[in-house]
Amino acid sequence: MRSDINIITNEQIKALNISPVECVEWVKEAFLMKNRCQLPAKLSIHPRGNDFFNTMPCLLPEEYHIFGCKIVSRIKGSHPALKSKLSLFNTLSGDMTALIDADWITAMRTGAVATLAINTLRSSNASTYSFIGLGAMARATLDCLIATNSSSTLNIRLMRYKDQAEQIVNEYANHNNVSFSIVDNPDDFARDADVIVSCITDADGFIIEDVELFKPGVLVVPVHTRGFQNCDRIFDQVVADDTAHVAGFKYFSQFRNFSQLEEVLKGDKPGRTSDSERILSYNIGLGLHDVLYASKIINLISRNRL
Repeated sequence: MRSDINIITNEQIKALNISPVECVEWVKEAFLMKNRCQLPAKLSIHPRGNDFFNTMPCLLPEEYHIFGCKIVSRIKGSHPALKSKLSLFNTLSGDMTALIDADWITAMRTGAVATLAINTLRSSNASTYSFIGLGAMARATLDCLIATNSSSTLNIRLMRYKDQAEQIVNEYANHNNVSFSIVDNPDDFARDADVIVSCITDADGFIIEDVELFKPGVLVVPVHTRGFQNCDRIFDQVVADDTAHVAGFKYFSQFRNFSQLEEVLKGDKPGRTSDSERILSYNIGLGLHDVLYASKIINLISRNRL
């Protein structure tokens, strides 16, 4: 490999101490430039069962001179289950400029996108946030949600799994604006929740069988899209980060009202129009977010070296 290619590790990225607030600002910036990017839908290859390799390319707007592609895998039994690498290229020369460990990028941009969707689409009186799937993605979402809602009280409800819920309660004990509760069954998890965040990477069937448990005004954010297809045809709105990413969904043609988050952020679509609407948000992140994050990280590292 050429010596002028930047090899960036997760440890180098973490050492930059990029704040969760900045992470949310970066994904919003990415959405607002999305119409100027070349952004094919990701290609998903399944070696077995629900295991996958996703290829996620993106060409940033012309002034960046950057093309990037992330490869992310999810292999059952692997630790961590999700792994990713990202390569950057200079579009003026075609040369590879960087190879980046993208696990931190994947987690934080995913948490930031989920948080941006929550802050944009939740009801005006939302206070109870239910989380299921309590790994790295849930923690990234919590980091971004807490950081961007520092003046609000957040009631976080955790669905128990092994000892992960107790670990999270201990890890976030220093946040004065957050209270935690732990529940043991899906009905209690969903009942009266204002926002439901699912970070599970694998699901057989529906997470919540009884759709009547989804209260009026609820926002459901299935970060990895699984387990909530019974909401697709009955919720008042479905919002996604990109049409091509959901156009192949079984019930796409039966969504009652569909928007891209980009359109809502730009004011081209209204987003939530009442506190009684039930909204499903399939905003799971784009290669655009990964590549923009990577370009900003390269710039930060370069400045630190001066």
